[in-house]
Amino acid sequence: MAFQFKPAVMLETLPLLTEGVELTIYITLLGLAIGFIIGTVAGLGRLSQNKLNRSLAGIYIEIIRGTPMIVQALFLYFGVPLVTGVRIDPITAGIITIAVNSGAYIAEIVRGAVQSIDAGQFEAGRSIGLTRHQTMISIIWPQAFRRMIPPLGNQFIISLKDTSLLTVIGVAELTRSGQEIVAVNFRSFEVYLTVAIVYLCMTLSIAKVLRWYEKKLMARSSR
Repeated sequence: MAFQFKPAVMLETLPLLTEGVELTIYITLLGLAIGFIIGTVAGLGRLSQNKLNRSLAGIYIEIIRGTPMIVQALFLYFGVPLVTGVRIDPITAGIITIAVNSGAYIAEIVRGAVQSIDAGQFEAGRSIGLTRHQTMISIIWPQAFRRMIPPLGNQFIISLKDTSLLTVIGVAELTRSGQEIVAVNFRSFEVYLTVAIVYLCMTLSIAKVLRWYEKKLMARSSR
């Protein structure tokens, strides 16, 4: 029997994906918020004058960036509870996975942004009596943070799409919601096309905001 495309199925699917979309955004936002804290600590650790701090930060970054996120999710959800005896619910495991994974990439964003600031800024801070820590907070960090915004936005898009990998641990995000709908109506073409369009709408919206902000930054710098 020839395949018949049914647009009506897509319209019926959209409302059923609402909870999955909400959970996807929730996991992404919370995971990235925690990931930013982890990434900031690790990124500054890579710039630390303390050799131990540099080494620990480097090991964390290399391990996370060198292993697939899907393996990290499986390890956290299935492996860790065998050792600790503490069961982690899928959503919590998903948030932790996104946080730890994005943190390694954000660490490099932080490191690169801080290193992009002219070294003379540190010297200027020290010359007016500020400690290294005070110079970082008052002078370096505000400038570096502005430069982090575009790459952090790109990381947001990456992490948003990466939430689809959390289906392997049973997180009912957008992709999982699509799978559950297909299991009922068997219209995989229309359902997954709808899921893809929803992802595309979210990522394009973020990209548009990023382009707007980049233009705003360029306008400020040209004044």
